Amino acid sequence: MLFRCNTFLFYPSIYMNLGIKEKLWLLQVRTQKDPEAFGYLYDAYIEKIYRFVYFKVGSREEAEDIASEVFLKAWGYLIENDKEIKSFAGFVFRVARNQVIDFYRARGKRQEFFLDPEMEIGKEDKEFRRVEANQELEKLLLTIKQLKQEYQEVVLLRYVEEMSISEIAEILSKSTLNVRVTLHRAGKKLRELVGAE
Repeated sequence: MLFRCNTFLFYPSIYMNLGIKEKLWLLQVRTQKDPEAFGYLYDAYIEKIYRFVYFKVGSREEAEDIASEVFLKAWGYLIENDKEIKSFAGFVFRVARNQVIDFYRARGKRQEFFLDPEMEIGKEDKEFRRVEANQELEKLLLTIKQLKQEYQEVVLLRYVEEMSISEIAEILSKSTLNVRVTLHRAGKKLRELVGAE
């Protein structure tokens, strides 16, 4: 893929920083409604968004549906609005967070019936769990799920998605100081829960 900026041509290479590539792809989407550039953004973030959503909803199918909806909404917003977006990562995680909130609102309005968990888990899920499962990790995730929602989000974004404090602040629409304080409190509460077990 080739990017044109006035008289210069840019060729994204393996040596380019993802941040630079991200900005170029975002520029292509915003100015030329380029689906190929959006495809690169999708490829760069789909696993992270899926993991973020899956942690929140706990269902593979629901997480896949929500992650797809996140990128559809992101595409629509990018080609229809002129508001500046500083970071695609911050933008797409904010969309994901809002989709999860909408999912729980809609779920609260309808009655659901759950099948036996063993019946819901398909062959792929069993393989995935067998390969990926680690007792310590699962124990930690269960402990994290005991934290209040605000703490879960900052811990997940900081330590699982490895985002900076400023990126987290942008996603949560909070100040960096507020994110640092929340992260500190979440860490303290997490240590208390781990110590109690």
